[in-house]
Amino acid sequence: MEYIIQFKGDVGYKLTLDPTVWIFDDRKLDLEKYFTEDRIERDEMEEYKRGMGEHWSREIMEGATVPPTLNSEKKYKKQEKQEMLTGTFGILFKPFIENAEPYKTAETVVFETADGDFSFPLEASKELVLKFSHEGKPLREDGPVHVLLPDGSNLGNPITNVSAIRVE
Repeated sequence: MEYIIQFKGDVGYKLTLDPTVWIFDDRKLDLEKYFTEDRIERDEMEEYKRGMGEHWSREIMEGATVPPTLNSEKKYKKQEKQEMLTGTFGILFKPFIENAEPYKTAETVVFETADGDFSFPLEASKELVLKFSHEGKPLREDGPVHVLLPDGSNLGNPITNVSAIRVE
């Protein structure tokens, strides 16, 4: 089985996706919570600006802060490592399709699988979730990713065995 997924078709950039490295991506979603908890849409640029403003104000009022001790850093890293080793994770499809830069004429995203093709309208595909890990393990048997609908309604029966993504 191939663990790499190729983007092809009507896109400006033919991307190659490697889901085995997404475990280290800050955009990963904890799927044990994602479909059950209320989600709040985030504006990353607004959060960045707010964080920088708070940091700037704190620096002016309090002076420079001392970095945390190595002991607390190790505890955090151990906890994060444990979550990675046991968690079930996915990632939104949106940044990948946007980075591929579909042509203006493109209307459909097709997931090519061993079981046939699954098509989605281009705009609707941005809300899909690509599951890449189950209980800390990569999806080796029927992966490399499972395609999940935005509401999680196909969580028990996802689109599996994805070999390529074609934009038409």
